[in-house]
Amino acid sequence: MTEFFAVLDISFGIWFACFCAVTLSSFIQRLSGQAFGIVAAPLIALVAPQFLPAGLLLLGISVGLTSTAVDISAINKAEIIPGFFGRALGAVLAAMVAAQITDVDMIAGLTGLVVLAGIALSLSGIRVRIAPVSLTLAGIAAGLMGTITAVGAPPMALLYQHEPAKRSRAMQNAFFFWGMCVSVLALAWQGLVTGRHLVFALSLIPAIVLGLSTSMPLARRMERKALRPYALGLSAFAATTLILRLILSH
Repeated sequence: MTEFFAVLDISFGIWFACFCAVTLSSFIQRLSGQAFGIVAAPLIALVAPQFLPAGLLLLGISVGLTSTAVDISAINKAEIIPGFFGRALGAVLAAMVAAQITDVDMIAGLTGLVVLAGIALSLSGIRVRIAPVSLTLAGIAAGLMGTITAVGAPPMALLYQHEPAKRSRAMQNAFFFWGMCVSVLALAWQGLVTGRHLVFALSLIPAIVLGLSTSMPLARRMERKALRPYALGLSAFAATTLILRLILSH
């Protein structure tokens, strides 16, 4: 066990904090179709920013695949194509930018800013018509945000926030899964995915299992209940802390 933490170069306490963050975010992602990155990324950035974004994106693949499979019948295939195209394009552009960022604290600070921007979008109440153009543009924005900071859900969440719960959850989970895959591939193309990222992600798979399995019995019961204020409040606190820490350290 000691050798394991030596490989990751973190303590058990830091690893356990990441475990709790991934469990909570997986739980919320399954129930709402969003929030895995917006909850987990700022929390992990507070204690282990060196594993962002690749470590969290690798974990997101498992969350997205499982969550998408549950509501696959509600996915609209016509809406998938433009959103997938935009997400892939955004990921490629973002990976080239990410390759130029070598400061771990800068990644953490950017994560905080993106999370706050995502929260602002979620609370804006703006209605955007779901169409090929809006799906493509939202996909590009999600690709840029998600590949650099592991927080790419807000643009798609904005499009689907007024849709029926099952449809909204299914579409967002589908875009989430695809986004995690293309972002990881884009970062790997730039040499930004390492063995430590993979070990970190694999060690936290049980946290995903715990979060998703706990959410299953509650999925129907909590469809109409507001998880969002709690998730956004926690994310806002963590994001603000990240930004303040970056400012004070420079």
